[in-house]
Amino acid sequence: MPRYEYRCRTCGDTFELSRPMAESSAPADCPAGHDDTVKLLSTVAVGGTANAPAPRSGGGGGGGCCGGGCCS
Repeated sequence: MPRYEYRCRTCGDTFELSRPMAESSAPADCPAGHDDTVKLLSTVAVGGTANAPAPRSGGGGGGGCCGGGCCS
């Protein structure tokens, strides 16, 4: 279940709620009992390394992230 982050406009507290995506826009009460909250835009940071296959040697000009369509 996705987690959504909210901020209370009354006390300034930031909190998270787990709720179904269908309820992502529903109002959320602050843990302190206030009801004037706003949903925050959260970003996701992904890090680490992947075991990507080594580039092919020889012809066929690749192109990195876009598969050779628009970047060189």
